[in-house]
Amino acid sequence: MLHRLYSWVIQLSSHRHAYWYLAIVAFAESSFFPIPPDPMILTMSLANRRNAFKIATVSTVASVLGGFLGYYIGLALFEAVGAKIINLMSSPEKFETVKEQFHHWGFWIVALKGFTPVPFKLVTISCGVMKYDLWQFFLASLIARGSRFYFVSWLLWKYGVPVRSFVERNLTFVTTAAVAILVIGFFLLRWI
Repeated sequence: MLHRLYSWVIQLSSHRHAYWYLAIVAFAESSFFPIPPDPMILTMSLANRRNAFKIATVSTVASVLGGFLGYYIGLALFEAVGAKIINLMSSPEKFETVKEQFHHWGFWIVALKGFTPVPFKLVTISCGVMKYDLWQFFLASLIARGSRFYFVSWLLWKYGVPVRSFVERNLTFVTTAAVAILVIGFFLLRWI
């Protein structure tokens, strides 16, 4: 079923209303949908590299807004909806670990996990459950999602098809390297 959803999302990229579909996928992925907007970002950016940054903007805004729905699910609908989403995407143990990490690293958890391929809905729902500060949630989400989507769009704008092939072959490495650079940058800013 997941493969069919992925194929369906790719097909939406070539539709005449692709930007609206991208916004819907990015919004839904931040709160309940299992497929991230990245396949659409890749496909749409490669089809028209001049629009790569417009694509990143649509993805960022929709994802951050969808994060508020995820937050609400965690805050008010956890028993009815949130727990089911968590169980589909992860394990209750991992969810408890994320919740525990919020006590010490709240902002950084949102900022870092929102940049990685970790399903962002796990973070947004966790924030709602923890009643995490809404302003910090918004700021960390904006930084994380914007960094992720603009970085991918910039690579596609600059290098095109070779980047897509490299990213698809080395997704774990690319994500790990990007997160490492982000963490080092944050620590350098803090200690300098």
